[in-house]
Amino acid sequence: MKIAVVGGGNRCRNLLDLIEKHSFSEISPKIVAVADKKDDAPGLVKARENGLFVTNDYNDLFDRDDIDLIMELTGDQDVFNEILKKKKKTVRAVAHWIINFLYEISVALNSQVLAKQRLKEQRARCDVIMNVAINEKVMVISPDYRIIDANENLLKKAGLRRDQAIGRYCYEVSHNLDAPCSGERSPCPLPQAIKTKKPSQTTHIHTDKDNNELFFSVSCYPVFEDGKVIGVVGISRDITKDVNIQKLMVQQDRLASIGRLAAGVAHEINNPMTTILTSVMLMQEDTDPNDPNYQELKTIVDETLRCSKIVTSLLDFARQMKPAKKMSNPTDIIAECIVLTKKQAEFNDVVIVENLSEDLPLTNIDGDKIQQALINLTLNAIEATGPGGKVTLSAKFVPNNETFEITICDSGTGISDKDIDKIFDPFFTTKENGTGLGLAITLGIIEQHGGTIDVKSKLGQGTSFTIRLPLDQGNKDVHSL
Repeated sequence: MKIAVVGGGNRCRNLLDLIEKHSFSEISPKIVAVADKKDDAPGLVKARENGLFVTNDYNDLFDRDDIDLIMELTGDQDVFNEILKKKKKTVRAVAHWIINFLYEISVALNSQVLAKQRLKEQRARCDVIMNVAINEKVMVISPDYRIIDANENLLKKAGLRRDQAIGRYCYEVSHNLDAPCSGERSPCPLPQAIKTKKPSQTTHIHTDKDNNELFFSVSCYPVFEDGKVIGVVGISRDITKDVNIQKLMVQQDRLASIGRLAAGVAHEINNPMTTILTSVMLMQEDTDPNDPNYQELKTIVDETLRCSKIVTSLLDFARQMKPAKKMSNPTDIIAECIVLTKKQAEFNDVVIVENLSEDLPLTNIDGDKIQQALINLTLNAIEATGPGGKVTLSAKFVPNNETFEITICDSGTGISDKDIDKIFDPFFTTKENGTGLGLAITLGIIEQHGGTIDVKSKLGQGTSFTIRLPLDQGNKDVHSL
């Protein structure tokens, strides 16, 4: 490895001495040129004595063909930025503080037993800086947000070569932004790390192409020289899976608690409700239909039946029984759902459109429960769609993920942003006569099958629910005909 040094001070001289004295086992570094404005700079003097190429203008280095690496030891960030811009693409460049960092490690090699532990820590930090392959995305960033180095994982995900990333702004490479990250969803931890001289950590929330939220833990660890922060090591880790698991656990705990409460309330209410309904119906049978009291009794019967329906929903929600799975054809289940909801659609002057793939495989599910979930979603879609609108039921097999997807899409009123995060909460409803349990029960059914349900909606532009169920086949060779 042939090296040129910009900055011929004492650090350059120390580096020349180190390379002369140390025996390298894996690389063969050789300094071939030194540049400094001062003729009497210690490193420049020693380089001249050793017969190396010396110059007062570091621009003379850029046209040479015998340089693999340029080390900037001036401590001037502007000089390093200019080196990054003018150097050949095949030549790498490192800043003075990285050289100092590595030099400290070499000094630690001669320390006593206590210093060996420090050496391990320095080596670990050096490994990050010098691009050890790890799962996280790692960058070495200067205070002005420019990338000094990056690991292979980051470069691969950004679709860049190292020479294409170094010198560019971190926010440009990582997030395709024109300015540093900011705001509640993606605050930048770099300024805080530089200001406090302590590690700074935050969470970024981004969205993918399907508008799903992605969560990243972003940390900045300051790098010091003479007590001054001269850069940071930035580490970004995808924590989306961890966040979703935590949300699911919280949701399950809430549902379990509400379910126990609902079961107790439902059982306590069910018996007196049955007594009231029976007594009123008997009174109604003994009352002449022309009697003014007959209509009042009918109102009591109707409202009591509505209460009974709510109690039934409470019990359904509270039971959450384990699915009784068997090999079923999803196409038949969806078709039956359409048959059962078609009358309601016709009554509302809504058209149900069927768009089912022909290659849906048989799968091991509780057909009755899945049908219940689909009917809940379809009836909701019909109610939300005005006369002349349509509801589309689609289904397809996704072989790459071994799942099949069922989508129920309507052209209705849509869901507001403030409500969309609450629609699966028990007892939340925007309907005048709703119980707020239909979607909570539907979510429970899908999760019991190991599946997921996503919703996308905009006011005035309709709503789309997508159910994804894992293909659970007792025999992988069994498919629908």
